[in-house]
Order: sequence, then C-alpha cells, then structure tokens
Amino acid sequence: MGKFVVRQTQSGYTWALKAGNGEIIAVGGEVFTTLAAAKGGCESVAKNAGIAGIEDQTAEGFEQVKCPKFEIYTDKKGETRFRLKASNGQVIAASEGYTTKSACKNGIESVIKNSADAPIEETEG
Repeated sequence: MGKFVVRQTQSGYTWALKAGNGEIIAVGGEVFTTLAAAKGGCESVAKNAGIAGIEDQTAEGFEQVKCPKFEIYTDKKGETRFRLKASNGQVIAASEGYTTKSACKNGIESVIKNSADAPIEETEG
C-alpha cells in the first residue's frame, strides 16, 4: 500500500507519493504555504487519479481528454513523463522521467493504485 509523505522545506510544504516498496512515484505540482494545504493536495490526487482519463500527447494527432486527466508527454531531455491535472486544469502531481512510454503508463497505474486510501504521513525536513 502506498502513502503520501508531507515534509516542510524552507519555502513551504511539499509531498511525495510513495509506493509500497518506498519508491517515489509522483510529487506535488507546487509548494504549499500550509500543512493543511499540502494535505489537501494529497487528497486531491487520491480523488482525481481514480477517475482521470489518459491523454497521450506523444501520439500523433492525439485525442484531447477532459480533466481530470493524466497527460503523457516528452520532456526536453526526451524522457517520457506524466502529470495529473485536476478538474480545473491545475497540475496536481508530476512524475519522474521514464525511458519508455510503457514504463510511464505503469507509473500512472501505480499512482492510481497507491493513492487510493493512502495515509498521509508528516516527516521532518
């Protein structure tokens, strides 16, 4: 089972979603000013991930999907990434770079699975 880990930084609060094996599979799309806001961000990911569609922007002539959605895209380094957008279009989670699209899709599946009912833990710095 996954968990959200919230930590305080010098500029605010951030979170990461960790899979059961401890690997980070997604991070928050912003730095939050309060602990409550960071926890709200985690809850938003849990709520939206399970109902989000997938928009593969790496495919030629891709079909646009309504938010909430996972967007698969290629970054400047040529790696495949995903971002999760809420119903209002705001990016609420982002992934690391993957070397293949199938690995990126596995990351999306992991977010869906691990964010559902995931506890939120606070950690120091």
